[in-house]
Amino acid sequence: MKQEIESSRQADERIHKIEEDSVLIPQGANEPPLKLNLRQFMELANVSQLSVAVIENYKIDWAKGYGVTDSGAPVTPHTLFQAASISKPVSTLAALRLVEQGKLSLDEDVNLKLKSWKVPENEYTKNQKVTLRRIFTHTAGTTIHGFLGYKPGQPLPTLVQMLDGEEPANSKPVRVDFVPGTKQRYSGGGFLVLQQLMIDVTGKPYPQIMRDLVLDPLGLPDSTYEQPLPSARAAAAASGRDRNGEPLTQKWNVLPEMALGGLWTTPSDLGRIGIEVALSDHGKSNRVLSESMTREMLRLQVDPNIESPDGYTMRMGLGWFLGDESDPGRFEHGGVNVGFISEFVMWDSGHGVAVMLNNWSNLGQSVARSLIGNIAKEYGWNYVRPKPAANDVLVIVAKVKGPEAAIRAYGDLKKNHSSEYAFGDLDLNQFGYELLGANKIDEALQAFKLNVEQYPANWNAYDSLGEAYMKAGQTSLAIQNYEKSLELNPKNQDGAEMLKKLKGQN
Repeated sequence: MKQEIESSRQADERIHKIEEDSVLIPQGANEPPLKLNLRQFMELANVSQLSVAVIENYKIDWAKGYGVTDSGAPVTPHTLFQAASISKPVSTLAALRLVEQGKLSLDEDVNLKLKSWKVPENEYTKNQKVTLRRIFTHTAGTTIHGFLGYKPGQPLPTLVQMLDGEEPANSKPVRVDFVPGTKQRYSGGGFLVLQQLMIDVTGKPYPQIMRDLVLDPLGLPDSTYEQPLPSARAAAAASGRDRNGEPLTQKWNVLPEMALGGLWTTPSDLGRIGIEVALSDHGKSNRVLSESMTREMLRLQVDPNIESPDGYTMRMGLGWFLGDESDPGRFEHGGVNVGFISEFVMWDSGHGVAVMLNNWSNLGQSVARSLIGNIAKEYGWNYVRPKPAANDVLVIVAKVKGPEAAIRAYGDLKKNHSSEYAFGDLDLNQFGYELLGANKIDEALQAFKLNVEQYPANWNAYDSLGEAYMKAGQTSLAIQNYEKSLELNPKNQDGAEMLKKLKGQN
């Protein structure tokens, strides 16, 4: 008993240290950095509900909830959150089990077993086909990055209606628009095809497929792919917030796009999934997949030099993002749904962390990643967290000291902290639009002007400045900037339409 009490005390001390570990936010030259602990960062980012689970030595080391649900109950490790795109690798586990059962094949044309709907053939699919392996690695050529879901009470489309983009679907058709296997582009649409394929080969509803193949074998009673969420479970669910931190009037959206975003779960259950994958990779468990299939799942599948229409490539296993050469044992995935963010990182050596929260802003994502970084540091894991976006610093400084202080801090941030933060031509743009959304037009103009100074060859910078001038009622300056935008990018159709409208009013 004495040993158990001592162990519990040490765990509490470790958790407290992680919670109090400061996030340091630069505030500009000659200004001390702003220090935020976890609860302060949550409050500043308008995150009212958060849950975390830490895995160590192939076990849940601890789990904890923060905040209060809309029903007034405290967030606990059993409070449900939307996993969003972490649904994808979990769906992949189920599909690979069907492959091992001989019901599916990794490399055959999915149209061979699709019954209710077929991937429309076109010039891109003449010689190369959509396959499961390509869906799992985002190289199938399928369209549609992500889906928004539907407000409760709205008519829900059938799966075929979503695949074809027909009403009442709120998304475009899923089609193939480059030769499968030749490029890589993130596609939620591919996993919608997977959902139909798994239903067609099993003859079962998707939530039952996932329950039978993954959730029940792993003993995950807090997880479900049911959409809408049954009322019996709704009382134990977190409620989403919009990007400004305001509660969603509908609490959450319904996701009939289950395979790619429909999982309701907890960080502890995500941890149990990660533990199973890690154990299976070492031949120590086969409750879902064999050792050989798990190793295939965690093998780098895509040439890192593959072309990407989005401008970046992903180190992909089957369904999972993988660590680089310096961290080969890491597999992970994140997710963003309307109102929710989830982050999950796991190592095949048996440690990892899952964080889920009820805000889908960039700042909410920074809270999750900062917490993961603090946990990794406390446990001594080999983990380099993604660099925070410079835009997040601007938002935080603006919240604390005002927009003008944030704009002043940008120069110092780029000069003295360039190695610590991720900079890009969207930082000031995103910040400017947040100011526009708050009707702070003069401050937004300052941000957009600075962006033009920083990125004078970027057409989008001039387009955004033109929009701000338009909202400020300065038509001639709006026209000048839209013209410059079109000079740099003649294909900017929205800018051309706006310019035509402004000249007609002038």
